[in-house]
Amino acid sequence: MEYKPDEQIMKEAIKMAYLARGEGDYAIGALTVRDGEIFTLGENKVKIDNDPTAHAEIVAIRKATQITSSRHLEGVVLYSTHEPCPMCTSAAIWAKMDGIISGTYIEDMADYRKSHPSSQWLWRTIDVHPKYLIDNTEENLFLIRGFMRDECLKLFHSTQ
Repeated sequence: MEYKPDEQIMKEAIKMAYLARGEGDYAIGALTVRDGEIFTLGENKVKIDNDPTAHAEIVAIRKATQITSSRHLEGVVLYSTHEPCPMCTSAAIWAKMDGIISGTYIEDMADYRKSHPSSQWLWRTIDVHPKYLIDNTEENLFLIRGFMRDECLKLFHSTQ
């Protein structure tokens, strides 16, 4: 089965990223989709909650597992404005999600961080590609990278 990403859904993730920025965090948004509909929303809360695990993807996944009362999220897809880090990718794998759709590439994040050093740009990147993690598991998640990339790249300029 081939999954067709939905622009309206990614636009909602982008709205979540701007919400996170407005609350004082990094402009990253994520959400989960079940049966073609938005299931949960997640905005980055790392700075807000002083929690290094409160990435937008983790926030959305945690909400979904709480709603379903299950650690497994078969039939659920993760959308993220930025390609998930190893922690978030692993969470999607362990949750048995169907797949991940991301706006930017992990390389985009690393390049931006390196080319715009400042005391405000405290993002760290672990340059491990999500595909590497997915390929080294028995789970069969799909990965769609660079969906609405231009729109999501604009969020980098909202993070300083």
